[in-house]
Amino acid sequence: MAITLEEWRDVSVDALAERLGKACRATGASVTAAESCTGGGVASAITDVAGSSDYFETGYVTYANSAKQRLLGVREATLATHGAVSAETVREMVAGACRDSGATLGVAISGVAGPGGGSADKPVGTVWFAWGDDRAQEVERHHLPGTRGEVRRAAVRMALIGLVARLEGESGRD
Repeated sequence: MAITLEEWRDVSVDALAERLGKACRATGASVTAAESCTGGGVASAITDVAGSSDYFETGYVTYANSAKQRLLGVREATLATHGAVSAETVREMVAGACRDSGATLGVAISGVAGPGGGSADKPVGTVWFAWGDDRAQEVERHHLPGTRGEVRRAAVRMALIGLVARLEGESGRD
């Protein structure tokens, strides 16, 4: 039986990163992260695991829109029409990260961590995630409560949960 979302909440980031490594080794996957509001937190968690260079080679911190365009190929029209914190942008971020790095699975995160920067449409705590590769992506929007640090830490956790869930689903493991 697969782990439930409630059960994930009790798993530490360190344990999630360890589990990700095991899932990568079991499936032969390689992963990448394209991060904005988490500022490299996902890459840091992954690389805290000894031996992670076997499945994690490249990560991207693209805090500015210009970096999203230059490094990940996010289209200027996407940013102008939908903004950095959108499903469309994270789709293009993860696709670009996988295309550039050669990773078989990636995650992209863009959100409003606060304390400022929110709007009526995108209040503080709004975070978009995309998991996938350069061909197909799945997106989710979450509202993560708390301070700037709490939002960022919750986003790192959610990114890792999504990576592990997708890899364990491929391998048929719980």
